[in-house]
Amino acid sequence: MSTETLGSLTLALLLLIGGANLLGLLAAKLRQPKVVGEILAGVLLGPSLLGLLAPDTVARIFGDGDQDSATVVLGFLYHLGLLLLMFVSGAGVRNVLGKENWKPTAWILGLGTPLPFFLALFLAPLLPLEEFMGAAGSRPAVILVFAIATAVTSIPVITKIFYDLGILHTRFAGLILGAAVVEDIVLWGVLALATAIASATVTAGGGALAETVSVHVVANSVYVLLAMTVLPPLLRRLGRARWNIIAQHTPVAWIVVVVFGYVSVAAALDVTLVFAAFLAGFGIVGGMKSTEHQRFRAPLEAINHVSGAVFVPIYFAIVGYRLDFTRGFSPLMMVGFLLGSSVVVLCSIGLAARLAGFRRLDIINLAVTCNARGGPGIVLASVAYDAGIINAAFFTTLVLTAVLTSQACGAWLDFVLRRGWPLLASEGPVEQRRPEAAARGT
Repeated sequence: MSTETLGSLTLALLLLIGGANLLGLLAAKLRQPKVVGEILAGVLLGPSLLGLLAPDTVARIFGDGDQDSATVVLGFLYHLGLLLLMFVSGAGVRNVLGKENWKPTAWILGLGTPLPFFLALFLAPLLPLEEFMGAAGSRPAVILVFAIATAVTSIPVITKIFYDLGILHTRFAGLILGAAVVEDIVLWGVLALATAIASATVTAGGGALAETVSVHVVANSVYVLLAMTVLPPLLRRLGRARWNIIAQHTPVAWIVVVVFGYVSVAAALDVTLVFAAFLAGFGIVGGMKSTEHQRFRAPLEAINHVSGAVFVPIYFAIVGYRLDFTRGFSPLMMVGFLLGSSVVVLCSIGLAARLAGFRRLDIINLAVTCNARGGPGIVLASVAYDAGIINAAFFTTLVLTAVLTSQACGAWLDFVLRRGWPLLASEGPVEQRRPEAAARGT
């Protein structure tokens, strides 16, 4: 790598990290999710603004799209940020399925999530899918992505909102996160199926498509089963083994080794890598006892802080950088999907909450929060776009929908708390336990 290339790359990282953190903090001051500012930083640096005004300068700093050194390095950091985001999300899902939430969680998972998903599956063939389709040219994969995008709920963004509002300890937060955890695991599996179909459409003939998808589904199913059942207790034993000097002396390195191990095995089995990173976080934390949580608490917080300050902002800034409002944006598509999918989710979650015994404000709070697509919605858009399932216009639509629904969630919950209303009537007025400082991460 030449000195000129290294200088351009460091300048690109300076702009991405500095801009994303600066605008992320500004968004937090304005009571908006931090991810909004991080994406906006990329938009300002990308083809929608700076690239429009000084295209040669942008190409020299961020690469010209060919396989030059800057493009390769930024592409790696983009995927590393994505993997760390999913790892942190997976590591944060413990202790969210309390017994008092079993019944409403079952209703949300049994009706609130499947109804939007299957309605989208039913309606998608009636839509002009050619307007959404990417280079892979796979109609079934587009339909699956459309359905996932309608039903997905954000774990990272709503966790951040709950933390900033001081309500992470409440039953309301536990109910939402418990349902979102199980829901996202299922939907990530469906996304893995969609990417397999798209890949098979490109590389396999018509007769080989079913066989390729079947192998992929089996590999994903076995991987998930082992990651959810066998690996957590195995990791617990390995982490406390005396001969494991890495875990004993440098637990941060041990955690990173485990994450890369999950991802490497997933790559060899053709399992969706972001799903593997999520399961790595779940496996590391899920396999710990209370005493081990204390030992690994500081290392996990260190990884969380570094990821949230450096790598995750790089990921979201590059997501914003890839948004091109001059070419890849359809206002009609965005408004139609935003309104249509939101109405379906709000009605479905509202019906599930009603059947679970909730009333009035409880139903509104649950529905608005579950409609926040946030990080998973953006990750879904990125994975589907990279796989050639969707085009630039639908990629932009999914990202903007994720941002706007997350903004609506944060604004509504803040309004409810400022008015002194309960999040759930059974809890009564909420005692907010605000953090001393804003949490890092998304």
